[in-house]
Amino acid sequence: MLEPPYDRSRVSAGVVHIGVGGFHRAHQAMYHDRLLRAGALEWGICGVGVLGSDRRMDEVMRAQRGLYTLVEKPPSGEHRACVIGALTEYLFAPRAPDAVIEKLAAPSTQVVSLTITEGGYGLEDAAVVEDLRSPGPPRSAFGLLVEALRRRRERGAGPLTVVSCDNVPGNGGVARAAVTGYAHRLDPGLAGWIDAEIRFPSSMVDRITPVTTDADRRMVRERFGIDDAWPVVCEPFAQWVLEDDFAAGRPPYEDAGVQVVTDVEPYELMKLRLLNASHQALAYFARLCGYELVHDAAREPLFQRFLLGYMEEEAAPTLPPVPGIDLHRYERELLERFGNPHVRDTVARLCAETSDRIPKWLLPVIRSRLANGGDITRAAAIVASWARYAEGVDEQGAPIDVVDRLRDRVMANARRGPDAFIADRELFGDLAEDPRFAQPFRDALRSLHERGARATLAALA
Repeated sequence: MLEPPYDRSRVSAGVVHIGVGGFHRAHQAMYHDRLLRAGALEWGICGVGVLGSDRRMDEVMRAQRGLYTLVEKPPSGEHRACVIGALTEYLFAPRAPDAVIEKLAAPSTQVVSLTITEGGYGLEDAAVVEDLRSPGPPRSAFGLLVEALRRRRERGAGPLTVVSCDNVPGNGGVARAAVTGYAHRLDPGLAGWIDAEIRFPSSMVDRITPVTTDADRRMVRERFGIDDAWPVVCEPFAQWVLEDDFAAGRPPYEDAGVQVVTDVEPYELMKLRLLNASHQALAYFARLCGYELVHDAAREPLFQRFLLGYMEEEAAPTLPPVPGIDLHRYERELLERFGNPHVRDTVARLCAETSDRIPKWLLPVIRSRLANGGDITRAAAIVASWARYAEGVDEQGAPIDVVDRLRDRVMANARRGPDAFIADRELFGDLAEDPRFAQPFRDALRSLHERGARATLAALA
């Protein structure tokens, strides 16, 4: 493995990141690598894995000393590779929970960042529930973090900043609620200290990062001469908008290209309702039409017309002004990014964990439009495409592997019919009771059953 152009022995980890996956390594770690290359050597990252499935990452990070190859794939096909050295340490919590807690509690740790998925912030999670009732070492991300904060408070080690980097609306507030909620169940005094002293800035993160494949590993070896067990491939585009609200010190993120702002919400809403919701708009129709790769569907004029119609006529009118952003241009750039043939993002990846995604990304568009008397024909059809997909059988009669934390419930509701599907109040609230949503949803689902996905899309587009 090649070395980056700085002395990693001099790098200290001022940041601990929980949830090291492909996106973190393509995004936050890349920005920190830029800082290290510029001489800010106190801002390395200690990665932490909390799930049993993180064991493979632990093995690779240890074997490669945290080094890995990041490959950007522009539409031109001229791949660019860079060895990233920002992850100077990796800790596997199931093996050594106290080492993780001590790292989080260390005065040198000033920032803790999180990529624990959109569904990872609920206190009903099995690992969180077990932590709260068990006297043993914590296993969940919030259990580890709250115990570390307890030790920091007890030792006078000072506060820190927790940065959520997940696609959750108001992710700073959501992270605050999760951490203080967990702490309150253990010690209301600790919860009060956390609420007063710990900062939880919101952030918006963006970079399309597909799952690494064996073909990617071969490409890195053959094209760049690097034998990397777990490289990361991504699109060239990257964006990080971060609220300037830190408890103590913070990295000079501006020097690495991060947009540090006073209000993240306009950028966050833009990304969630245009990029993320448009991924959902494409995914289920694409799967029903037989597509496996995102770019194949995104380059088809039928899908492009549908996506632009959703973005321009339904999503964009719900957005506040976004400083420095031309939304018309942004929408068309999204189509170009989705259609990049070299990223080879999969439709299956976009279809996964829908019950954590559509309620956060698409349903706010529907509610906003309904509140202002706007049309939601396309948005309702996107929900219908999810319902049709969740029936678990495609138009050729082949099974669909539905990947979702609520898989059994969602599939059972989908098979019971349209009214049962949207009656799930945990997912849809009271939308089923509003005929302005329920009727176009039923109409689109009926069309999907009677005419198929392509004909339904053609009528909508």
